[in-house]
Amino acid sequence: MNWNDKTAANVKAIKPSGIRKFFDIAAQVKGVLSLSIGEPDFAAPDKVLAAMKASLDAKETSYTGNSGMMELREAISHHFEQRYGVHYDPKDEILVTVGVSEGLAMALLAITEPGDEVIIPDPAYVAYPASVELAGGTPIFVPTYPEHDFKLTVEALEKVITPKTKAIVIGYPNNPTGTVMSAEELMPIAKFAEEHDLIVLSDEIYCELMYGDAKFTSFAKLPGMRERTVIFNGFSKAYAMTGMRLGYVCAPREGLAPILKLHQYAIMCANTTAQVGGITALKECDADVAAMRQE
Repeated sequence: MNWNDKTAANVKAIKPSGIRKFFDIAAQVKGVLSLSIGEPDFAAPDKVLAAMKASLDAKETSYTGNSGMMELREAISHHFEQRYGVHYDPKDEILVTVGVSEGLAMALLAITEPGDEVIIPDPAYVAYPASVELAGGTPIFVPTYPEHDFKLTVEALEKVITPKTKAIVIGYPNNPTGTVMSAEELMPIAKFAEEHDLIVLSDEIYCELMYGDAKFTSFAKLPGMRERTVIFNGFSKAYAMTGMRLGYVCAPREGLAPILKLHQYAIMCANTTAQVGGITALKECDADVAAMRQE
């Protein structure tokens, strides 16, 4: 049988990840320091590891609820409100996912129909356009340039907006450029999204890895943006829990419901042991985050 003929056209059209190719090559060469993957050079905090070990010793290996452990969602809600000034109800506005990647993929599947366009500032994380294409949409790239510190501008957005535009994917601090946009710089983007009735998918996974005088602003904190923004965050970068694959999605309940529906069928629930570690990370590991950032 010819499997190439049987493979879906939209899957064949997607290029394999170049980052992963380099990662696999580097892994086979002794002494190579790989700078290709967004991964802290640390292990997860000892308190996280201890909590996970204790959970396994207690044989806590069953499914959790589809949305994740309520204790974890409550901790996420408290953390997000205290740190970033936005409240999400842990009951129906927070979903625990298998990393940000799963959350973003489910969100794009939930909102994208054939013919929809999704704006992506470029350079961008490699999974953004692939996820848009798998969802049946068309990624529309907006170039950003070093002379502007790779910051997104409304002038650039105006050049690509069409009646088919459904959403915009942003991520600040940015992967791969490291660019940070202040609240004042993000406000024109927010007004643009409101004027054109766009959904904003905001990847905020790097928000704890900021240096000097830079200050983080969650896009949902901007006036009028909570109702049209889906926030993606997680534990990989701040807590060095990359291999545990634990993230979360925050959105208004009407926006989260279709994402949860897809998550229920595709994933069931995030890893139980990792969720236990996530609770400890949020409640007990601020000092560890600060120490890793300082290093």
